[in-house]
Amino acid sequence: MTEAILLVGGKGTRLRPLTVNTPKPMVRAAGVPFLTHQLARAKAAGVEHIVLATSYLAEVFEPYFGDGSALGLHLEYVTEEEPLGTGGAIRNVASRLHSGPDEPVLIFNGDILTGLDIGALVRTHETTGADVSLHLTQVTDPRAYGLVPTDDTGRVLAFLEKPQTPEEIVTDQINAGAYVFRRSVIDTIPAGRPVSVERETFPELLATGAHLQGMVDSTYWLDLGTPAAFVRGSADLVLGRAPSPAVPGRCGDRLVLPTAQVAPDAKLTGGTVVGEGALVAEGARVFGSTILPGAVIEPGAVITDSLIGTRARVGTRSVLADTVIGDGAVIGADNELRSGARIWCDAHIPPASLRFSPDT
Repeated sequence: MTEAILLVGGKGTRLRPLTVNTPKPMVRAAGVPFLTHQLARAKAAGVEHIVLATSYLAEVFEPYFGDGSALGLHLEYVTEEEPLGTGGAIRNVASRLHSGPDEPVLIFNGDILTGLDIGALVRTHETTGADVSLHLTQVTDPRAYGLVPTDDTGRVLAFLEKPQTPEEIVTDQINAGAYVFRRSVIDTIPAGRPVSVERETFPELLATGAHLQGMVDSTYWLDLGTPAAFVRGSADLVLGRAPSPAVPGRCGDRLVLPTAQVAPDAKLTGGTVVGEGALVAEGARVFGSTILPGAVIEPGAVITDSLIGTRARVGTRSVLADTVIGDGAVIGADNELRSGARIWCDAHIPPASLRFSPDT
């Protein structure tokens, strides 16, 4: 298995304002675009050629990664004129693959942070003779996910929509967003129209008697679809909880990128990242948060589990928790933002304008 398709065309609407100017896979996690971690892990598993299926802000990817040679990969880019869904995106890039009809092709989503043993998934695919093999993970509360029950040998029995009642929860296994396809199966996906691999391709393959194999791998897994999850994923990469060979530095309590400035008495903990050219001033405290390049954290500010956008500014003594600040936004001094607040790109919040508590 030396080829892969990486699905990076989604709009990332749940992550806005992070994705207003940047496609979701290019938002920085642990100091580099999240896509870098996925490419590095694929390379470590033996992948040599990756086709990126792009759509939203497609023009951003190639200028950054080029032909992939800096990562030891051969990268190609295919842009959808209209969104085609997961299955349609896979079919749309099929002509760029070089694998033979029976050879395996790795396919993975561009918004999943995982410790999946890719080699084990490929071996499962080959030893079982499957047409498609799926990475499955187990979750404590599967109500928000489609369920994938399997038999004692791991063969997939069905694809079930999100359960509505306790009786419908027949398994805790869910589709984890990484697959190995037999190359010839990709060509059976209808071309030129939107197709959902989860709702159309997989159920139809089952109905026609195809062999779909599930492999449960319960290592680290996180869907980075929300701001809170993205912040957590970045912190887990820095802390070493989530594996990646692309973290630009030692794992630990903090990661300060070159050219960033951090005052000697500022406190950074919990997997905090400070990007290139950013400034964390005197007395500031930052816990489990991501400070993107060029952002400024003024004296005495306290930031917890938040993401501060590129060139944004957080004013003196302001307190932020579970908050996303868009690129170029300015939060004046003595504000308090909490509980999932999102400040849009280039917005200006005057000093002492927002509070979630009666403190003065």
